[in-house]
Amino acid sequence: MLGNFEYVNPTKLYFGNKSLDYLQKELLKYGKNIVLIYGGGSIKKNGIYDQVLEILKACDKNVVEDAGVMPNPTSDKLIEGAKIAKAHKADLLLAVGGGSVCDYAKAVSVSAYCDDDPWEKYFIRMENIDNPVIPVGCVLTMVGTGSEMNGGSVITNRRVNRKIGRVFKEDVFPKFSILNPEYTLTLPKYQMVAGFFDIMSHILEQYFSGEDDNTSDYVMEGLLRSLIHSARIAVKKPQDYEARSNIMWIATWALNTFVAKGKKTDWMVHMLGQSIGAYTDATHGMTLSAVSLPYYYHILAAGLPKFKRYAVNVWNVDPNGRTDEETAKEGLERMRAYMEEIGVVMHARELGLTEDMIEGVADGTFILKGGYKVLSRDEVVDILKASL
Repeated sequence: MLGNFEYVNPTKLYFGNKSLDYLQKELLKYGKNIVLIYGGGSIKKNGIYDQVLEILKACDKNVVEDAGVMPNPTSDKLIEGAKIAKAHKADLLLAVGGGSVCDYAKAVSVSAYCDDDPWEKYFIRMENIDNPVIPVGCVLTMVGTGSEMNGGSVITNRRVNRKIGRVFKEDVFPKFSILNPEYTLTLPKYQMVAGFFDIMSHILEQYFSGEDDNTSDYVMEGLLRSLIHSARIAVKKPQDYEARSNIMWIATWALNTFVAKGKKTDWMVHMLGQSIGAYTDATHGMTLSAVSLPYYYHILAAGLPKFKRYAVNVWNVDPNGRTDEETAKEGLERMRAYMEEIGVVMHARELGLTEDMIEGVADGTFILKGGYKVLSRDEVVDILKASL
């Protein structure tokens, strides 16, 4: 049965190779003071920085920069950014970069006027926002997280080895996002395929929850098939605009809250991967790829009908002459072959995870209840060991 739900998504999207042309239109809606947020400087090498700065100047904006956002934004960086935004009396935070930059901008937006420690208030105690929120706009340069059209923000605290995601309500969603697939074409292959798997994991973690004949399941099966098709093309021909544009659009729909409606959703792969990332600072998508198959094999029996459906409808496994379990396992094996084909990390040891870290990583793994099986801590340890 499709349950009761509320759906709203206030983010306005501009998509395509001319999408940056709309930035000026959006900037004119906001005041003069803009914080330009970006990462390690790749946008300066590929020319996007100059294009954005030219538009900001044409709009006569007073710009201050918050640069150096790392792939796994830290709580210390968050405090720094919040101070910059507050001191500048920012009217808009303009994030130019990948999902981490967008995540960070949303965290800054709720933290600039927070009188408490934002890490403790919003990521540990998960309290509601009771202070002014600065609007966020995004110019996306890497696909994967879906952060351009949701309220998600993931922050890492290095002092306690914790990486925690928080999903804020729609007042924190980006007001607008600009998605030009051409901006993703210069990414190194490692980052590209990590993003591809992040997309896949977002879909799977919503798909593998609930056994109902849900409309969202059909949508997700279509998204998965499209992603697999386009990713195979992109790995062979990274400059293929059609493949990269399809993947960019899939990434947005994978996590803009639409396909989650009517679903319980799981997210244990993300909980496991994020805890590994807190210890290793590894690329997010690769932490997910390292733990996905160990996790899904672990819960397969509990969700067997859906795993069988996944095998048949996504991987074209013929169930004739096979038991349901054999069909389901063949689906996971075809998924394994695909992962190896596109070149994602298959073992967590490749990311720096060691046997002596496992207890700490298990301690940092939040156990959620939306999937087919609620894990015990011992099971978390077993999955982490299997991921090595």
